[in-house]
Amino acid sequence: MTALGAVDAVTADIRDHHVTLDGTGLFNVIRHIDLLCHLTARMAADAEYQLAPNIADLPPAKTLGASAGHLGQAIAHYTQALAPLITLTTTAQDTLQQKLDSPGHHSSLRIHLDGAGRALAAARTALKVRQPLAAASAPAPAPRHAPTVRRRA
Repeated sequence: MTALGAVDAVTADIRDHHVTLDGTGLFNVIRHIDLLCHLTARMAADAEYQLAPNIADLPPAKTLGASAGHLGQAIAHYTQALAPLITLTTTAQDTLQQKLDSPGHHSSLRIHLDGAGRALAAARTALKVRQPLAAASAPAPAPRHAPTVRRRA
């Protein structure tokens, strides 16, 4: 699977498994973080691998690194979404103070989930931009030598 295909697959999975205000939503956020961590590790490894000479079929290391950075931002947003989600899913909204705090938790949750979505979109955009391969990454043609003639001593 290409790097862009992997980002698209994770994005589709995140889109299909919504974050809800129950145990399933909490499970989904943790699952999303896990998927994003694996994808980020792959991008970072591919970027390091791309630094070796003559590697074909990978985006440039700079592109992979930029995409991994955006994925890291998505992980950070999902991690920050955990606190309000845990509060909303595990605390009964019985007291007046809890009810007054609830909109703030909902707002914080929405801000971080939207931020994660923007970071994923930025990771995808970084991978879609075609950058010319550096001449150094293309294999150099073998030098042509004239046939060697041995002299008798």
